[in-house]
Amino acid sequence: MLTGILLTLALLVASGAAQEDGKDRLKVAFRDPSRPGTVKLNLTQGGITVKGYNGREVLVDATGRRAGDDGQDAPGKGESAGLKRIFMAATGLSVEEENNVMRIEVQSHRRGVDVALQVPLETSLKLQSVNGGAIVVENVHGEIEVSNINGAITLNNVAGSVIAHALNGALTVSMREVDASKPMSFSSLNGKIDVTLPASLKANLNLQSGRGEVFSDFDVVLAAAPPRMEETKPKDGKGRYRVSTGQGVVGKVNGGGQDIAIKNMNGDIFIRKGK
Repeated sequence: MLTGILLTLALLVASGAAQEDGKDRLKVAFRDPSRPGTVKLNLTQGGITVKGYNGREVLVDATGRRAGDDGQDAPGKGESAGLKRIFMAATGLSVEEENNVMRIEVQSHRRGVDVALQVPLETSLKLQSVNGGAIVVENVHGEIEVSNINGAITLNNVAGSVIAHALNGALTVSMREVDASKPMSFSSLNGKIDVTLPASLKANLNLQSGRGEVFSDFDVVLAAAPPRMEETKPKDGKGRYRVSTGQGVVGKVNGGGQDIAIKNMNGDIFIRKGK
C-alpha cells in the first residue's frame, strides 16, 4: 500500500498542471519510459489532435468550447437582461496511468472539449470521438485505433498498424511504415477513404465499395471473393444453409502478405503508393 502511494506521489510530482482561459494543461510521465506506452481517450463532443515528439512525457491541453461554439447554449439569454455570461472554463481534465497505459478523461457531455496531445514517438493510441470535431494524428509509431462517429479522421506520417473507422466523415491516412505482423482496417459509411501505403507493401486486400469506385496505383492482382456459407437452425429442427458470394473483391499486392480490409458504403476509395 505504501509503495503504491509513493508511486502515485512520484507521478504527481513529475506532472505539471496549469490553467489558462478555457484551457487545462497537464504533463504526465509513463511509469516505465523505457518501453512504449498506450494513450486512451474518448470524447462525447470535441476534437482530438495528437503529435509525436522527441520526449518522454505526455503533454495534454484540454480547451473547453465557449457557449455557441458547437451549436449549443447560444448566447444572449442573460445578456439581454444586463447580465454578463461567466465562461465555465473547467474541462474536468484528469489522467490515470497504470502499467504504462494512460487514460485521459474530460467532461465533454454538456459542452465540447478539444484535446491536444504531444506523445513520445513510440506510443500506441486508442482514440474515439462522437460529435463535433475531427481526429488528427501525426508522426506517431505504434498500434493506432481510431473511431469518429460524426467527423473526419486524418493520420499523417504514422507507422505501425492502424484500425480506423469514420462513420460520417472522410478518412485520410498516410503511413511511412507498416507492421507486417498485424492486420489493418480502414472503413467509412459516408465519406471518402484515401490511404497511402509504402511502395514495398506486401498485402492481401479485401475491398468493398457499396456506392463508390476504387482507384489505386499499386499493381493489384484481383481474385473473386470466396463463397460464404451460413447455416441456420430454425425451431422446426430442419437445418438450412445459404451460400453467397462476397460483396467486394480480394487482391494481392507484391505477392500478398498481411490482411488489409478497406470498406466504404457511400464514397470512393483511393489506395496510393508512397514515394
